[in-house]
Amino acid sequence: MSTRIVKFDKLPTLRALYTNGTLKAAASPRYPSVASYLDRVSLFQGDITELEVDAIVNAANRGLLGLYIFDYAIHRAAGSGLKNECSKFPLIRSGTRCETGDAKITGAHDLPSQRVIHAVGPVYDSTDVDTVARQLASCYGKSLQLTVDNLQKQVSFPSISTGIYGYPIEDATHIALNETRRFLDSENSSRLDLVVFTVFSNKDREVYE
Repeated sequence: MSTRIVKFDKLPTLRALYTNGTLKAAASPRYPSVASYLDRVSLFQGDITELEVDAIVNAANRGLLGLYIFDYAIHRAAGSGLKNECSKFPLIRSGTRCETGDAKITGAHDLPSQRVIHAVGPVYDSTDVDTVARQLASCYGKSLQLTVDNLQKQVSFPSISTGIYGYPIEDATHIALNETRRFLDSENSSRLDLVVFTVFSNKDREVYE
């Protein structure tokens, strides 16, 4: 586990980012403004394994065993206990413990978070954009629902499917933000205190901003 820990109450909320000028109001907003949401959404550039939030989301593959770059980084930071727990999910078919668009929840083991939600995003397919968009939206929606169903108050997302799975970052970001807004507008909203979007590169941060 990383020796650096970032506590959730130190993360910059949207209100802080608007106040310091990092964010500017959209000329044509997609949704009506809800002032309270500015305190319940955060953008963090850094290592998701360092976050002391209730739950972090792992961009997993269908086997859930940490075989790809981002997935492996979380498994490495969490220790062998995470792989052992993931291996106990039954195989749906050869090599698959979780379908694309679905998510599973485990303990966080050596991570500073409480839980890890393993969301299996789609491999981008430019010939079937509608299907992969639905699958990616499902990853966010199901992860948010798992968060509140398991009494977790904060959740941090990476940018699911935008790495080796090739999903265009701009399109994926709109899906992530739309699904979060839909969830905050739902009856479950009061059960969730904070959604954190965690990015690594300057380019990805700029897209989210």
